[in-house]
Amino acid sequence: MFERHIQAIRTDDPGREEPMATRERLQGGFAPGAVRRMTQLGLLVGAAVGELAPTEDDTVVYASAFGETRTLAGFLDSFPAASPTLFQTSVHPSGVQQVLIGRQRSVRDFFPLSGGPYLAGQALLVALLAATPRVLVCGGEERGTWMAECGVASPRAFAFALALTTAPGEGALGRLALTQTSERGGLSLPDWFDVLHRRQSFAGPVMPGWQLKLEWS
Repeated sequence: MFERHIQAIRTDDPGREEPMATRERLQGGFAPGAVRRMTQLGLLVGAAVGELAPTEDDTVVYASAFGETRTLAGFLDSFPAASPTLFQTSVHPSGVQQVLIGRQRSVRDFFPLSGGPYLAGQALLVALLAATPRVLVCGGEERGTWMAECGVASPRAFAFALALTTAPGEGALGRLALTQTSERGGLSLPDWFDVLHRRQSFAGPVMPGWQLKLEWS
């Protein structure tokens, strides 16, 4: 069994909020010059992770099935007069890297994970196996437009960030543990977000061979 304690949690559930509205809502937490070039997912994840104050002694695990596909769709929509600005945005670093770079934050280890129906379980397994005492598990999606109809973008926007520690410490919010099991099944990233956002307890398979138990204090 592998386990960690939840030291802190941040979630943001903007649903179908447009990128401009997200930028307007969250711009106060970023440098003016940086916020104009950040993606919607970068703003959402960046705001959540920023509140947890990552340090050079931390491991960061980042999970997003689709990443910044909304910005790629915007660049493609700008043809035939392709927009250099939209191209620059579409090739930005991942959502959490945008804020780490913008705030000049270094971390010990960084594990970006993408895609697959078992993404939540994979991210948790990486986090619980990490060598550092503190691990930040973060991720989310930005809402797609026409790419969502093709199955390569998210129908909703959301973001989460968890600070997990090996010791409970004062004021621990909960505990999560992974144990091996013969069960199959999984927990999608949006469903994992809903569990966190609603502070729900959970006991069940998160990916084939692994079961999660999440308890809140």
